[in-house]
Amino acid sequence: MSRTDIEFNTIDHVILRGWIFRPAGVKGKLPCLVMAHGFACLKEMHLDTLAQRLTSTLPVACLVYDHRGFGASDQKEDEPRNEVVPTHQNSDLQDAITYAQSREDIDALRIGIWGYSYGGGHALWVGANDRRVKTVIAVAPFTTGDIIQNNTRSDFEDALDDMLAQERLSRASGNEPGRLPVVVKNPMDTAILPHAESYAFFSPWAEKIGWKNEVTIRRHHSLEGVKTYFPGARIHKIGPTPLLMQVPRKDIASITDAMLEAYNRAVEPKEMQMLPGGHFSLFVGDEFEMLVVREIDFLRRTLLE
Repeated sequence: MSRTDIEFNTIDHVILRGWIFRPAGVKGKLPCLVMAHGFACLKEMHLDTLAQRLTSTLPVACLVYDHRGFGASDQKEDEPRNEVVPTHQNSDLQDAITYAQSREDIDALRIGIWGYSYGGGHALWVGANDRRVKTVIAVAPFTTGDIIQNNTRSDFEDALDDMLAQERLSRASGNEPGRLPVVVKNPMDTAILPHAESYAFFSPWAEKIGWKNEVTIRRHHSLEGVKTYFPGARIHKIGPTPLLMQVPRKDIASITDAMLEAYNRAVEPKEMQMLPGGHFSLFVGDEFEMLVVREIDFLRRTLLE
C-alpha cells in the first residue's frame, strides 16, 4: 500500500488537501472510493487506518480529504475556519469525485463514495443526485435535522433559539462569528455533541493532531446548518446505485431509529449491516473488523465487478 499527498481545487477555488491510497505493486487504472469524514472530524481520525485496510485487501484506490476550513484544507479568504456548511461540503464531495476522475491512475467510470456520520449524510445526498457515483457506503449517517430538535433537552431549547437570534444580530453588526464547543466533559453544558461518548472520542485528538474543539454558530452554518439539513430526504433516489448503510444499534448522535426510517425509504439495491455498539465505537476492535469485512465484500460486488 502507498499513500500520496494530494490537493485539488473546488468549483469556487478552495484548495482541499488529503491523501490517495493505492495497493502496492498494482499498476494501471483503479476504481476509487472517495471518503468524507464526519462533523468537525479530520482525516487522521481513523480514515487512514480504514483506507490502508481497504487498499491492502482490494485492487481499489481510496481518496481521503479534509473538509474545507478543517485540518490541512483551506477555506475561502473571507470565511472563518471550523465552519460547517452542508451545501459546500456536498459540492466539495462532488469536486473530489471530479478530481479522482481526472487522474490517470483512476478508472473514471468506477467511483464510489464513503461517508461517516455527517459525511454519511453527504454520501446519501450526493449518491442521490450525482449519477457518476457507482456505489454508496453510509456509515452511521446523519439523515435528518429533526434529531437536533428531538434530542435537545427541553430546557435548552429556548436558550438555543436565543443564541441563534443573538448570533444573527451580532453578524449583522459586522462581528466575528460566535463559536460553540463540539464536545464538553460535562454533558449538562452546551455543545453540538454533549455526550460522554462524543467527548471520549474527540478530546484525545486535540493533543494528538491539534484538533480544535469548536465550530461556528453562524446562521445557516454549523449549528443552524445541522438543524436545517435533511440529507435522507432523497434517499429513495439513490437506486439503482447500490447502497450499503451500516447502522449502530446504540447510536445517540445520528440516532438509530432515524437511520432505520431513512433506510426503509431507500429502494433496491440496498443492504444494511447492524453493528452492536454506538456512534463512535466503529473504528476500533471487533466492530471495526465487522465494519471493514462487510465493506470489502460490498465493494467487491458493486465497484470491482
